[in-house]
Amino acid sequence: MTYSAKLRTGLTRRGALGALAATSALAAVPFRASAQETTLRWWSPQAAPQQVEAYEFQIAAFEAANPGVRVVFETTSDEGYAPQLAAAFSSGEVPDIVTHLPSFAIQSYYANGLVEPFNDVIEAIGADDFYPGANDVFKAADGNYVGTGIGNSAANMMWLRTDLMAEAGVDKAPETWDELRAACQAMQKNGIYGAPLPYGRNSMTSLIFIGVIHQAGGQVFDTDLNVALDTQATRDALEFYTSMRELCPPGATNYSWGEAITAFVSGATATGIYTGRVLGNVAAQNPGIADSITCATYPRLSTDIAPWTFNDFPSVFIPAQSQNKDAAKAFAAHLFQPEGYIKQLHAAPGHVLPVLQSINNNPQYQENEIIQKYPDEVELMAASAAGGFNLGYESTAHPSNEKAGEVVGSGAIADMVQRVVLNGENADTVIGETSAAIEAIMKG
Repeated sequence: MTYSAKLRTGLTRRGALGALAATSALAAVPFRASAQETTLRWWSPQAAPQQVEAYEFQIAAFEAANPGVRVVFETTSDEGYAPQLAAAFSSGEVPDIVTHLPSFAIQSYYANGLVEPFNDVIEAIGADDFYPGANDVFKAADGNYVGTGIGNSAANMMWLRTDLMAEAGVDKAPETWDELRAACQAMQKNGIYGAPLPYGRNSMTSLIFIGVIHQAGGQVFDTDLNVALDTQATRDALEFYTSMRELCPPGATNYSWGEAITAFVSGATATGIYTGRVLGNVAAQNPGIADSITCATYPRLSTDIAPWTFNDFPSVFIPAQSQNKDAAKAFAAHLFQPEGYIKQLHAAPGHVLPVLQSINNNPQYQENEIIQKYPDEVELMAASAAGGFNLGYESTAHPSNEKAGEVVGSGAIADMVQRVVLNGENADTVIGETSAAIEAIMKG
């Protein structure tokens, strides 16, 4: 019997969903294990202690409902997941479930036959409970869903120190690049730098700079997925990024996600660029500034250009080579059970935002101390993330780009930033060579 056929109670999934509707709970989808023990391997790059504690709760609940099934959590890394998964796919020793990878990576894996369709899991969770359009980014060219979101994220929010703004006479959150530069220049003093933008050869530089291109009114690909870098918008983006270098700490040359968040949370920079993890980290590591932080969408070249929020759509998917697909699908659906899912979201409040409407409206979710302390910031992040995009889904007019993960993984965009900003190479030459490199990936 497959995981979706019947619940352990013998009820059909539809009947169980109806029975549970009044309690706003999701239907469980237990797996009927065989006599031989089944071990599921769960990989994720999100492994802060509070998150692991929530995962352990979810694992224990699933194992209790499914005797004979064991779930083992294993940590990957934000920068290293690509080679780790490549080695796993090559050897066939794959994890059974993977979470918190960006959606564009899943599209690339699916296009190469490495990911199991996720349609039935979405149905088991309850397709109507997802926010409208939440799963669009996971829809492949063949009509199947390659995974779903374990949450939403607003990865390029601008964080601000309102106390430093007041001291410097900055009376409002910057909306344009000119306003941001002026604010950072005014606040850069007494050992505090203006911003912690990344300039390293890593995924953060690539992903943040893709956002900067959009904030200049440009795009990496046109709506037919032709490379569209060679534009004035890309040149404007590079000029802006170059102008910000003197307002960032010397170490920003090698900054990635960890260094960027630490710079703002520690008080080394007056502004920040990151998700809502800032809120929890400030509370735990630097509570003295907790009453003086807020966020806004990241500035753009002109207010005539709409804000562009980078949402990597942290995902959950199942590798096609898994030998335990039924159990993995059951566990994937289990991750959205209210009590465990809320614990997972509360492990990093505002960092990973709920994808299910019932969870966002659940009093247990709303009662979190940090969510209550920063309701405006959390609401802005939620709204920005819901309307967010990434390289695999640049706009509502773009089709899903199954090569986006390869483009980001190649480092071509981070290389472009380093060559122009740090090395002073000719922008026209570098943009042309970067466009050619990306075109080669698209044709490969």
